[in-house]
Amino acid sequence: MYPIFLLVLVVAYSGAGQTAHTRDYVSRVDPLIDTHKSRWFYFSSASRPFGMVNLSPDTQLRGSWESGYIYDSTSVKGFSHIHGWQISGIPVMPATGAMQGHLGPDAYQSGFDHETEEVYPGYHKLMLDRYGITAELTSTVRVGMHRYTFTDDGKARYLYFDTGTFLAHDSTLYSEVRQVSDDEIEGFAVMGPTNRRPKPFTVYFVARTDRPVQSFGGWIRGRPITRRVSSVAGKDAGAYLRFADSTSSLQLKVALSYTSVGNARHNLVSELDHWDFDRTVADSRAEWNWEMGKIDAIGGTEQRQVKFYTDLWHSLLGRRIVSDFAGWYTDNTGDDPVVRRMPLDASGRPLFPHYNFDAWWGSHWSLNPLWALAYPERMDGFAATMQAMYENGGMIPRGPSGGNYTFVMIGDPAASFIATAINHGIDRGFDPEMVYAGLRKNAFPGGIRDKAGYEHNTRLGGGMAYYVDRGYVPEGLPGKGYHKDGASMTLEYAYQDWCLAQIAHKLGKNADYDLFTKRSTNYRHLWDPGTGWMRPRELDGSWMNDFAPVAEADQFSARGFCEANSAIYSFYVPHDIPALTALFGGRDSLVQRLNESFEKQSRNWQGTNDKNHAVNWVDYANQPSTGMAHLFNKAGAPWLSQKWVRAVKDRYADTDPYGGYHGDEDQGQMGALGVLMAMGLFSVDGAASTEPSYEITTPVFKELTIRLDPAYYPGGSFSIRTTEDPERKPYIQSAKLNGATWDKVSLPFDTIRAGGVLEISVGAEPNKAGGLNQQ
Repeated sequence: MYPIFLLVLVVAYSGAGQTAHTRDYVSRVDPLIDTHKSRWFYFSSASRPFGMVNLSPDTQLRGSWESGYIYDSTSVKGFSHIHGWQISGIPVMPATGAMQGHLGPDAYQSGFDHETEEVYPGYHKLMLDRYGITAELTSTVRVGMHRYTFTDDGKARYLYFDTGTFLAHDSTLYSEVRQVSDDEIEGFAVMGPTNRRPKPFTVYFVARTDRPVQSFGGWIRGRPITRRVSSVAGKDAGAYLRFADSTSSLQLKVALSYTSVGNARHNLVSELDHWDFDRTVADSRAEWNWEMGKIDAIGGTEQRQVKFYTDLWHSLLGRRIVSDFAGWYTDNTGDDPVVRRMPLDASGRPLFPHYNFDAWWGSHWSLNPLWALAYPERMDGFAATMQAMYENGGMIPRGPSGGNYTFVMIGDPAASFIATAINHGIDRGFDPEMVYAGLRKNAFPGGIRDKAGYEHNTRLGGGMAYYVDRGYVPEGLPGKGYHKDGASMTLEYAYQDWCLAQIAHKLGKNADYDLFTKRSTNYRHLWDPGTGWMRPRELDGSWMNDFAPVAEADQFSARGFCEANSAIYSFYVPHDIPALTALFGGRDSLVQRLNESFEKQSRNWQGTNDKNHAVNWVDYANQPSTGMAHLFNKAGAPWLSQKWVRAVKDRYADTDPYGGYHGDEDQGQMGALGVLMAMGLFSVDGAASTEPSYEITTPVFKELTIRLDPAYYPGGSFSIRTTEDPERKPYIQSAKLNGATWDKVSLPFDTIRAGGVLEISVGAEPNKAGGLNQQ
């Protein structure tokens, strides 16, 4: 599609004081990887990092899963501007001939061919065969830009703004489009609530064209409006712009806001005050190159390079900015929406954006350590968003959408996120004391842990009263809500308690440190010495009957476990591996049992997918299993971490539209995990300790460099180099840190932030007697 190793001079995008990147990282990204069954928020081609605008072609409009851009569905139904966690909006479709906007996307859709398609971060081009229109898309953070080239002579030219159509998660409750002038329209759409996002939200827009509009019209409930109008409003409403039949090219800018039409217009003039489409594409490419260039990987196969930078792209893509250029955002946590503003710096600019995002569930093994290493300013900004939601609505969120609390998944995974941030010194954008107060509230009855998955009512299905009283959450909790999985809740709560203890220790809260450290051992209440596994308990305290570590038949979850089973969650004690080792009967027993699980699963890697988690011994298609291969490092058998991390990397190395993740990528989490594995750095405890560290495995590249953010870390850069080809020699023989022998599997973060070089000698066979044999 494009040259993988194209080298161009990329002007430094940020004023961070770092040397300009000189590699075109964008050319190493293939956005089409695993697009055969995308989620709505998975694919966004014309988007900046974390952009409010996520503009891309939609081939399927209904459903949160298998919607948006689906590779095998080669018929475009529109180009919508928002592909986020439970949010969508403002689809546009160019067309020629008779006006058919009122008939809906199934009527006016157009086929396209992948052979004439070009796509890379920040840009998408394809031919709408039905209309003979070449469509090109790009964007700034808050403005989508379209360029259409018409080849059908003599036919009417239209742009459909199908603002009232069903998009992804639910119907549009109401929309309005108003003509402002002969080249500008404005309006809004109210997206309906979903079973995850309980309240509606409104997206506002302003759109301008570089050609005058010949006529404006629209439709309501499938019927075209025959009289002359200057606005269209209602349920199932939409508008069209007609242009001169001789129009050969047309450009469109669509600016978004979640607060007002006025702020959408301000976003437009602030971010895109020109009509130079190619310049916008180049600016987007430069920004992506700057962000992805913060981790520079050299060597490795072309396939490794493509997968690495595609993974990195995903880790910077799925979670969205929802605040305006001037920092305004909508708080939807109360009875009525309230427009608020993020804090400003001395020059009057927002310190950080406000974000929309899926839960941090499992991010302690993916996004948290990756962002802490290479993107601390993003981590800071997301923490600032969570603090704002605590101030506005009284709880640190689990996964906000449209300003709502969504109560997605279980527990309070923000505890590990914030612990990682604070213990890396990432706290310029939030108040650690205030955020800790919110996290502490969540750790008791009535806090966010007490909400089971998507439990928007007042029932407390998270079982915190049981957890505080008994030290575990039983099965059979009453009430509505998903994921009432007591064993998973217990194990995750224990880890989150440990994370709170780490923050308390950092803040000098000794009583809380003792309290949460004690609670972090609650996982012991589920250890069944008779079976040698973590086993769920019933409401009466008895062990669950008919127990087995894995299910016998395909199913999404085993009883007691959230999207997993006991074989996976029995190893979910990331904060206390020595004690877990003792439960398993010692180091040799733990290593043997864990290795047996990998051996069993390696005979059926294909058994892992996003629909079937309960039958797997190891499951890298979902979050709960994603620390398992690295446990050998902590258990004293680092060569087995080197072996199985590479095996997992090879399992998910494919770079075509039908593979790459083989599961639920979840807004960059599996991408971030892939980046960490390729780098050879990981942290079993989520790098959440008061003295965070990273465990070493074999990287897949000859050399990689983390360009440290000077606003947070003083060291300039940290590099990892291998003496020979790690592709053929995956086992670590020895290592040197800044020229001195290094024999520890753990690398303190203080060493990384100070800058330096880790040199790794690799070989074809494991070095069990030497190498990295110390903790």
